[in-house]
This record gives sequence, C-alpha cells and structure tokens, in this order.
Amino acid sequence: MGLRPVSRRVVFLTGTRADFGKLKPLMRAVDGCPFLEGALFVTGMHMLSRYGLTIDEIITAGFTRIHAFMNQFHGEPSEHILANTVTGLSRYVQEYQPDMIVVHGDRIETLAGAIVGALRNVLVAHIEGGEVSGTIDETIRHAVSKLAHLHFVANQSAAERLWQLGERPESIHVIGSPDIDVMLSHDLPDLESVRSHYGIRWPAYGIVLFHPVTTEAHAQDRAAAELVSALVHSALDYVVIYPNNDPGSDCILERYAALDGDSRFKLLPSMRFESFLTLLRHALVVVGNSSAGIREAPVFGVPTVNIGSRQRNRFHYESILDVPDDRAAIGEAIARACRIESVRPSRFFGDGHSAPRFLRALSDIMVWETPRQKQLCNIDAVPALALLREALP
Repeated sequence: MGLRPVSRRVVFLTGTRADFGKLKPLMRAVDGCPFLEGALFVTGMHMLSRYGLTIDEIITAGFTRIHAFMNQFHGEPSEHILANTVTGLSRYVQEYQPDMIVVHGDRIETLAGAIVGALRNVLVAHIEGGEVSGTIDETIRHAVSKLAHLHFVANQSAAERLWQLGERPESIHVIGSPDIDVMLSHDLPDLESVRSHYGIRWPAYGIVLFHPVTTEAHAQDRAAAELVSALVHSALDYVVIYPNNDPGSDCILERYAALDGDSRFKLLPSMRFESFLTLLRHALVVVGNSSAGIREAPVFGVPTVNIGSRQRNRFHYESILDVPDDRAAIGEAIARACRIESVRPSRFFGDGHSAPRFLRALSDIMVWETPRQKQLCNIDAVPALALLREALP
C-alpha cells in the first residue's frame, strides 16, 4: 500500500432513498477521514414531494456539503432526466473540482454520474457493480461499470463478472454491501418507536415494495392489479411503500388507491432508511419485486415473495419464493412464506465491514493514480478467473 494521499474531494451522488441508505456508511467514513473531504450531489426522487422530499432526511442526518439539484418534473421521460442530470452535475463538477465521484447501482442518475466523471477525467467509483437483474437496470449497471474506473463490489461473484467484462483486477475491491454495516449495527431504532412514528398499529405485518418493470410497460397495470388483489384477499396487514419514479409508477399508485382508507394497509411515500430496516427485521414477509427482498431481507432471515422478472437471475436463497404476477400464485406464496418458521440469515452480500474496507482502499495512493484512460483486459477467462479468486479476500 502506498502513502496516504493529500486531501482529496469525494462527491457522492444520490438520487433515491435506497441509494442514500446504502451510501451513508461510506459517507460517514469519508467525513471522519482527515485527508478526505466529502460532499453530496442530491437529486432525483429526493427532490420530489410526491416521494416524501427525502432531501430533508439527508439534511437531518447532519451532512453539510450538500448541492441540491432538481433534475426532473413528474412524468418526464427517462432520457430527459439523464440529460438534465448530466448537465447539472457537470456544472457542479466544474465548480467543485472533485477528485472522485461515487455512484451506486443502476439508476438513471448513476449513469449520469459515470458519464460526467468519464468525460471530465474524474475518477468514478461504482458501488455494487457486477450484479445481474431483470429489466433495463442490468443494462444500466453494466454500462456504468464500463464507464467507471474503480469498482467496490458486494462479493466475489460480482467481482468475477466485472473481470469477464474486461475490467482490470486491480480496480476491483470486494467490500460487501454498505447497507449491511447499518443492518448489523446497534444503531437501529426500536420497533415501537418506528411503529409510533409512522402510525403502524398492528403487531404483525408484511411489507410491500413493488416497482415498475420498464421493459414490460404494456403489462404494468395488470401486474399491479394482480398484486393488489392478492393483498386484499390475504389474511395479513401490510405496510405499503410507494414505488420508485420509473415509468409505470402511476399505474401502481392508481391501483394502490384501492387500499387507501382500508385499516389493513398503511401507505407511505417513503421511510427513513434506519426505520425501514427496523420494520424489515420484524416483518413476517416482504412482497413485491424490490431488491430489498433479495438483498436485505435474507440478512434478517425474513421470507420474500418475489414477483415477476424484475430481479431475474439475481440471488437465490431458501427464503425467496419466486412467483409470476398472478393473484393466486402471489396469495399462495404469501401463505407459504408465513408458515416458514425460521431462516438462516444470509451473509452473501456482506458482513457489516464495508466502510472500513472502502476507506482502506481510498487510503492507498495507488487508487488515486488509477488510469483515467480505460482499456479492455482481453484475456482468457478461465485462468483469469482462477487468478482473481486467489487475489480476492
């Protein structure tokens, strides 16, 4: 490892309640480091009152170097949002002159951050690349990986996929998913305070997280209708959290209107990340197509009813029940999930020590000297993967 670098500026780009929660441990680590200066470019759903205006949560969390940018109005096409974000972030980068832009996952804003960093020769660090899923998300995630210079991935499987994509092995760092640092910490609020704050009266409940599948827009309304019908006919009470703002979200929200006013359902535009984790830890089941049911729920051993194709080819686990978007299949899976007595907690996506590993990598001068000009590592995949397995922790 090289000597520690002089002070560097690190910008974290966040566009949703979900990626903010995942990035927060890394932001805290950077803020606590004497040779790093952290800042936040806040945009996307954070700026929309319809989804809870979650920039307030970021401010309440105590972060101070915040640049807020409204990149969309409700219903604006995704390609316009991408262009808007590129423009706004580029102007901010021109002013702030960061040394690194940190982006997460597979959102439109993530792609914008990678484009700006790549074209401006600013290091792009991609969190949780190398993973697979359904819909357009996987395409965006891999596109971001090809634009990014550094990769901080959840596990060896993700690292191997990046190697297959032609990424340099020295640019890949296995740190785990940062949100698991929060999940396994002792800093989560207690359940009673969460229930009281959000007006959740029932002691037992399921959580519903259902997002649009942008590549199946023609079937979105029907899928939402099948889900709502299954929920109404089940025996559980539910906390229903609004979908993300991808095209098709209006169909879901229109179907959710049938649940409004029903005492068995609590509809919430958003939740504070730590509060959501507490609610998740004590839930009977997660129903929908969110990555939270695939990545986070198994950490707590909570069963998931995973609907449709949105998480296709992602992590398979004993607690995850895959079903089509059909009322009867969803209802049967919910009943089956509620009969599961115990699930062995999974650590496939991390062990709660992502932030120290991230900071350790940023403490190495060689990381900051990563070439901005990328080249494809065109090597024989079989021996390459063997070498990578030897190199990874």
